[in-house]
Amino acid sequence: MEKLERNHANRQVIPFLFMLLWGQVLMVPTRYSVLEEAERGSFVAHLAKDLGLGAGELAARSARVVSDFDNQQFMVDPDTGDLLLREKLDREELCGSVDPCVMHFQVFLEKPVQFFQGELLIQDINDNSPEFPDKELLLKIPENSQPGTRFPLNLAQDLDVGSNGLQEYRVSTNPHFHVLTRNNSEGKKYPELVQDRALDREEQAELSLTLMALDGRSPPRSGTALVRILIMDINDNAPEFVNSPYEVQVPESCPPDSPILTVLAPDADAGNFGSVSYGLFQASDEIQKTFSINEVTGEIRLKKELDFEKTESYRVEIEATDGGGLSGKGSVVIEVLDVNDNAPELTISSLTSSVPENAPETVVAIIRIRDRDSGDNGKMICSISDHVPFTLKPSYKNFYTLVTERALDRESRAEYNITISVSDQGTPRLTTQHTITVQVSDINDNAPAFTQTSYTMFVHENNSPALHIGTISATDSDSGSNAHITYSLLPPYDPQLALDSLISINPDNGQLFALRALDYEALQAFEFRVAATDGGSPALSSQALVRVMVLDDNDNAPFVLYPLQNASAPYTELLPRAAEPGYLITKVVAVDRDSGQNSWLSFQLLKSTEPGLFSVWAHNGEVRTTRLLSERDVPKHRLLLVVKDNGEPPRSASITLQVVLVDGFSQPYLPLPEVARDSAKDGADLLTLYLVIALASVSSLFLLSVLLFVGVRLCRRARAASLGDCTVPEGHFPGHLVDVSRAGTLSQSYQYEVCLTGDSGAGEFKFLKSMVPNLMVQDPGREIAENLHCRDSFVFS
Repeated sequence: MEKLERNHANRQVIPFLFMLLWGQVLMVPTRYSVLEEAERGSFVAHLAKDLGLGAGELAARSARVVSDFDNQQFMVDPDTGDLLLREKLDREELCGSVDPCVMHFQVFLEKPVQFFQGELLIQDINDNSPEFPDKELLLKIPENSQPGTRFPLNLAQDLDVGSNGLQEYRVSTNPHFHVLTRNNSEGKKYPELVQDRALDREEQAELSLTLMALDGRSPPRSGTALVRILIMDINDNAPEFVNSPYEVQVPESCPPDSPILTVLAPDADAGNFGSVSYGLFQASDEIQKTFSINEVTGEIRLKKELDFEKTESYRVEIEATDGGGLSGKGSVVIEVLDVNDNAPELTISSLTSSVPENAPETVVAIIRIRDRDSGDNGKMICSISDHVPFTLKPSYKNFYTLVTERALDRESRAEYNITISVSDQGTPRLTTQHTITVQVSDINDNAPAFTQTSYTMFVHENNSPALHIGTISATDSDSGSNAHITYSLLPPYDPQLALDSLISINPDNGQLFALRALDYEALQAFEFRVAATDGGSPALSSQALVRVMVLDDNDNAPFVLYPLQNASAPYTELLPRAAEPGYLITKVVAVDRDSGQNSWLSFQLLKSTEPGLFSVWAHNGEVRTTRLLSERDVPKHRLLLVVKDNGEPPRSASITLQVVLVDGFSQPYLPLPEVARDSAKDGADLLTLYLVIALASVSSLFLLSVLLFVGVRLCRRARAASLGDCTVPEGHFPGHLVDVSRAGTLSQSYQYEVCLTGDSGAGEFKFLKSMVPNLMVQDPGREIAENLHCRDSFVFS
């Protein structure tokens, strides 16, 4: 019985822990005391003062009081730092018969983590009176019982301890018996009735006494029971147990009503004196609720389930009584065998919800484990899930700390689900798991990254202002404000580039806009740098290069460089009548300020006085004859040429060219005035009259001119034959250049020899011969001119 109560007391002691300076524990606890049944909120201790802390520091450091009990009995006043009772404490409920009743408690502080251990002595008050389990006790005594014989009686129970507990027994005044207060093997006081004189059944067959149990209070509390004494006839043999004490082991998993043991106490007497009945003796309430005995057979059975964690063994006192009133005493020691019926318990005492990603070896949680079983069934192994950067470190007894192994990276993994497993070593093995979630908080350790190292954007010239030309984009692996990106323009490398007047950027989304219309001919491309800056502290940034290519639009018409155009008179070229087909008259040279296909030029003969006589090469602008000239061709031709680019829509420029036919370069050339257009208002008759007069005049003049020309030529040939000399002509010579090489260009230099007749007053060319033999005009009728002496040479470029 004493061992059972001591085990019960041990179960009531709750270990507490107060952590000081990470993993170091103050091994000597501080003891406080309080009376049981003190009201809720009663003062226990100046906890902050004892710890050397200010009143408000306990709340700031998240002080917490823990114990093994499901209901916590303590609380901390956040204003004063005092330790107070959360509820009334019943010493008898917490400690039972154990004295002193000491409650161990623990306090731990976070930020930083500290441990503290304390003890609270619960002082007993006399709030319980002694009570007998039975209000009436029956005692059978043979009449031959001698004075001095002692008869143990069932004890009374008092839940108080010490001086408040049961102290003595008294019996009502009588001449036959007095009572002694004795201590049993467990230290509990029980009454023993002592016979003072011989009994005579015939004189008095039954006696009634009042038994009183008193505690140490002044005045004492008491409890009473009636003792009925039956005086029996002589029975000289008492039952005797075969074994005493009996020892048996019972697993705690045995179901109720399971048989445990059968005791036997034979009696040598015969008849009624030899008939034995069995019963429990001096059994406490716990024993009576747990075990029962068959009065006839002596079989002991379970009445309820056993719990090794509450009581490890029982000592049951039994009594065997024969029909004559004699009895024998025995005991049964029942040892409860532990089975693995309690899974390990896991408590998270402190949990950090988020861990900065750059913090090394950070305490995430404080874990407490326990197993109510014993032996291997109570040995525990604590572990966490694999492949997580966390580790468990043993701290104090059954306390562990969950810490990070290294600095974490939120960008790789922002959340960890950590499963904590606690397994015992019993059979079968029991496991308890608990999963906690740890968030990795972000720090600004990643600079924004552009999706491209450089961007190329295209915009057509003559764009509208504020035109969106493109978007740059950057990403940031961080989160929150650390990932908020702002875009900006950086100063250009070229200080002459007025970037602020060309480009603007939206700082929120990286959209680029052209501030004004661009001109390809003035600026074909430019580049600049942009920066992406996050919102962290300190802020991180990165750069990217942006190239803007201005695309050409067909906004420039071709410009004719040659021949130069005069608004008053068209450009005039000479064409010998003897020119062969393909003769190069001139070459139109034009340029276009645009680029690409917008600057590809093509030439076209739009209008001609004589269709089919002239052609223009579309790609190089060379104006050539397409056939031999005839006498019927008019001497003056007007050509309208167009040079056109390849843009969309195409642009063009026109060239007006006047071609004058000459028989040779010895014929004087005088610019002919343009014939004014007849008025459309003249009547049809007047126009017809003018045409007839003009035709007659022209025919007459033409006939006269032919006759004069033939005569003059004959005369000049005769003089040339007689004189054999040539003189330099006086008078006007056309200053225009004629390309006779048919090479398609006028940029080369050519040298010509000019021979004139000696008496030519009109400055007529006798012949024109190029210094390049293969380009000379062949004329068999002029062989005589080759023998003439050339006095002067002219070089044309």
